[in-house]
Amino acid sequence: MFIPLYDHNRRVHVRHPYVNLTIIAANVLIFLLYQRAGEQQAVGASSYSFGLIPAVFFDLRDLAPQLQVLPDWMSVVTYSFLHGGYMHLIGNMLFLWVFGDNVEDAMGHLRYLAFYLLCAAAGGYAYALLDVNSEVPLIGASGAVSGVVAAYLMLHPRVKIWVLALGRIPLRLTAFWLLGAWIVYQFVNALVVEGGQVAFIAHVGGLVAGAVLVVFFRRRGVPLFDKTLA
Repeated sequence: MFIPLYDHNRRVHVRHPYVNLTIIAANVLIFLLYQRAGEQQAVGASSYSFGLIPAVFFDLRDLAPQLQVLPDWMSVVTYSFLHGGYMHLIGNMLFLWVFGDNVEDAMGHLRYLAFYLLCAAAGGYAYALLDVNSEVPLIGASGAVSGVVAAYLMLHPRVKIWVLALGRIPLRLTAFWLLGAWIVYQFVNALVVEGGQVAFIAHVGGLVAGAVLVVFFRRRGVPLFDKTLA
């Protein structure tokens, strides 16, 4: 739909959003070093070892011994640090770069980290519960990033954001219209799209978690819905 570029949203509480930057760096390094920059065999092996496979997560199937690296329950978070290719990675990290720093600013470092991981877990659970017998691994930060988007919209619906619409048309729109349309798109596709490579239900799980958690994770005194703006 669109590529986020920049938001006119000054941070108030946090000078350096180092948790958000560390999450971005971790995703990039894992992709470049562990997944060998998207090399097919490395992506496949990592997807089964660290991706979220519903049937394995619910102990209905067992991984091959050579692929069993961590306890199965950890995959509900580890999947979110893997990506299938450059565009998959860049798309998620752009969203995190533009929107994550302001959410970290509203929450503080440690609460933002907990928030991010809980949104990842919520997206993973939503995907796993949809079909507990599925053996298709889920990878990607989209569930967690969706939670960040939902929190940003709850905090700053009136902020202007520069984007490339359709990948080429520069537009400056408020978060309410831009992110609101993006969220509606995720819910609609979760209802109508079957199969495919994009797990929209994981996005929905992250969105719902982000919208709920931001109410409790924001700093005391940080308003919702840009109430401090004139």
